[in-house]
Amino acid sequence: MTEENYTIVYVLTNPSMPGIVKIGRTDRSSIDQRLRELYTTGVPVPFDCFYACKVHSSLDVEKNLHRAFDPNRVNPQREFFEIDPDQAKVILVMLAIEDVTPQVKQELAAQGNEVDRAAAKRLQKKRRPPMNYSEMGIPVGAVLNWKDGGYEVTIANDRKVLFNNAESSLTRITSDILGRGYDVQPAQYWLYGERNLLDIYNETYDENFQLNS
Repeated sequence: MTEENYTIVYVLTNPSMPGIVKIGRTDRSSIDQRLRELYTTGVPVPFDCFYACKVHSSLDVEKNLHRAFDPNRVNPQREFFEIDPDQAKVILVMLAIEDVTPQVKQELAAQGNEVDRAAAKRLQKKRRPPMNYSEMGIPVGAVLNWKDGGYEVTIANDRKVLFNNAESSLTRITSDILGRGYDVQPAQYWLYGERNLLDIYNETYDENFQLNS
């Protein structure tokens, strides 16, 4: 594999899509053009490169990553997954020929414009910690109920719940129930006892903060 022809597998994040990761590949010797292509009028701020590396057989690496995280895929026709980006990175680190993340970040810092960068920074500042049930005083085994009745989930660990005997995130379950995309904020739809989960979240992390509906 020559320097000119190496391929990259990348893990991308976007401040406008909290909790969502894009896993893809590119044959280009630089990833910055691919990132520009992804930054369309339908995306409010540019993507950021969480991790990128040169690999052998990038098609196979990409395919196997997609297969591994398929239960967390947001849309079966898209490369977006509801995972922590570190989950993909720890796998890629073992397969990497070379970590090219620093070079990619340097390239990204040199492109774009101040308006884009400022907008991304504002969104990053607004991002709040993901729900951690133990921090919120909700123990493993506790039950959350859908605010209008009909559904319940059981806390499996700090970040996941059990629904129909399968472990998943509350965001994914809420999206499926509502038939909406990945942008749903789940806390407002669930109750712990008589209390709305959003109220508990705000009380835990910032009582003046309000999630968007």
